[in-house]
Amino acid sequence: MRVLIVEDEVSMANSLKAGLEAEGYLVDVSHDGLDGLWRATEFEFDAIVLDIMLPGLNGFLVAERLREAGREVPILMLSAKDGDLDQAEALDTGADDFLGKPFSYPLLLARLRALIRRGSSRQSNVLTVGDLRIDLAAHRCWRGDTEVELTPREDALLVYLAHRAGEVVSKTELLRHVWLDEETDPNAVEVYIGYLRRKIDAPFGRASIETVRGRGYRLVAGPAPNDAT
Repeated sequence: MRVLIVEDEVSMANSLKAGLEAEGYLVDVSHDGLDGLWRATEFEFDAIVLDIMLPGLNGFLVAERLREAGREVPILMLSAKDGDLDQAEALDTGADDFLGKPFSYPLLLARLRALIRRGSSRQSNVLTVGDLRIDLAAHRCWRGDTEVELTPREDALLVYLAHRAGEVVSKTELLRHVWLDEETDPNAVEVYIGYLRRKIDAPFGRASIETVRGRGYRLVAGPAPNDAT
């Protein structure tokens, strides 16, 4: 499960990240409302932990703009103020639940699990590229009727390529959107493209991940082996 924490208090954000990762979650962190909105719009998350008081854009506006954009990701909103008006505005602008600071960490975990369960039941987002299917909520992948086991990084890379199916995606874009770090060695992209090809293509006689020399990579449907002419 992938969670986005949008919290400008660095120590709290780091503490939440460490705690959630210990529970097995993949965690991204943003310390700014505008950056948090961008990440939540560009990437798929199972839930967002969103503070209200943020630089750039407050949590109310982040939630509101996500809902206006059609994003249904569950949002747990945090606030240093535990008043009824804050709770009402949080829910009115798109949050699914509200937790006042200071809070009990076990309670936050329980509420987050509940939101993710509800979110998974209402989401049926499945990306399809030819006979390749990717369940965004369950983080599962199939080639035809055969399930393919992917690591979290492989899954994130394949999801991004599938969202851009048919388009050429550069290494720089992949580093920015999958690794969330343009400083990572570009060779890492080549390595993981190789991993994906060995899992989703080679065993099935496919070549769905194309290399476009000097430009990047492209995911295509392509014919099944017995359909090729």
